[in-house]
Amino acid sequence: MENTLGDFLRSRRARILPEDVGLASYGRRRVQGLRREEVAQLAGVSVDYYVRLEQGRGGGASDAVLDAVARVLRLDEVETAHLRALARPPRPQAPSRARGRQAVRPGTRLLLDLMAGVPAFLLGRRGDVLAWNALGDAVNRFSGRTDGAGTPNQARHVFLDPASRDYYRQWEAVAAETVALLRHDAGLHPDDPALGALVGELSLRSEEFRRLWADHVVREKTSGVKLVHHPLVGELDFGFETLEVNGSPGQILVAYTAEPGSPTAQKLALLASWTAPGAAPGSAPGSAAGSAPTPAPGVS
Repeated sequence: MENTLGDFLRSRRARILPEDVGLASYGRRRVQGLRREEVAQLAGVSVDYYVRLEQGRGGGASDAVLDAVARVLRLDEVETAHLRALARPPRPQAPSRARGRQAVRPGTRLLLDLMAGVPAFLLGRRGDVLAWNALGDAVNRFSGRTDGAGTPNQARHVFLDPASRDYYRQWEAVAAETVALLRHDAGLHPDDPALGALVGELSLRSEEFRRLWADHVVREKTSGVKLVHHPLVGELDFGFETLEVNGSPGQILVAYTAEPGSPTAQKLALLASWTAPGAAPGSAPGSAAGSAPTPAPGVS
């Protein structure tokens, strides 16, 4: 049985050198980073208690203990929340609830459509792309792929679609971010069979995914830079911002931004002209101009 909590703690203490926390390092060390007894000493807990925690037998650990361990292991805010979720997992959910139907509210769809000048899409749990606007589709081509599962999924696209390596100019960074987001989701929903199936599929089919999954890096999607090579207009340099959709747990609206007057903004305006209502069919080579894509329906 997988001990996710123990694997996470071991991966985090492997990053910390004894001298980083004021400990002397004597002789040959059999482990990389801190020993379990050193973490226990610095956190102010007994060695036996920390060992039980790392073995996944520390149910009911207090916030004070977990915060002390997080401080020693230099966990950031997201990693600390992940530690708490792993140490005190939620009660198992019924299968239908664990899958978490990701219905898209009509108001959210309308908001996407009203953001006509901004490439935007709705990202749900497990990396599923639930809906998008016309310009978001023109940039990402969601309507042209299902990634083998009936709805676009960013993780499948990144690791299983060879075209993604040409599309993302910083593919390695995108791949690492994608896995870190799945790790975060897994900590919040450890009994989700659909997520388990996705991780299993990617682990079987992608060596890069297996390697990154074993690193136990966890992140939330907030903001950043996305550099892509679009097949029609070439290089695009985007920033991106994310907004949580209140009342729809696990859903975030992702919007790409371009500096006004920049080459990216000019190319984006060209893409927008091809996707505008009433645009002449076939006006963009290789595109489905003249009709806005239909957003993906709510999925289970």
